[in-house]
Amino acid sequence: MAGCKVTVQSVLPRTLAATRRDVTIGNVGTVWKPALDKVWEFLRSQPGLHAGGHNVFLYHHATNRESTMQVDFGVEVTRPFARSGEIDCTETPGGEVALAVHLGPYARLRQTHDAIHAWCKDNGRTIAGKSWEIYGDWTSDETRLETTVVYLLHGSGR
Repeated sequence: MAGCKVTVQSVLPRTLAATRRDVTIGNVGTVWKPALDKVWEFLRSQPGLHAGGHNVFLYHHATNRESTMQVDFGVEVTRPFARSGEIDCTETPGGEVALAVHLGPYARLRQTHDAIHAWCKDNGRTIAGKSWEIYGDWTSDETRLETTVVYLLHGSGR
């Protein structure tokens, strides 16, 4: 993707309230809202657990990008908590990551993912089986939507 800058950073884990679904990459758009609605319903019943954290989708990679994978559809929370029904406490990995900020419509997020995959190939880096998207604050102006796309790099984190 033209203008997509990939950087390497060291990140700390982010604690999430999430519900897990098995989904193919192409179907994330049809699965995320009902899953995330369940998380928000739970958070509304837990005062102080959510304090402005962002929506985060944590992908547990399959053997290839066309296979079904597990996805945690979550929201950043202030502290760990006990599982409640479908809602579990999980976290993004910590460690060295390849990161790029996607500006624009969600329908074009794959371009940023592809840019990170290409960067890894060009720089001899290997993806370590997990990636996540951190969704910025909502705006109805699609050109101003900001999503941080993060891939854990091999040899770092957990």
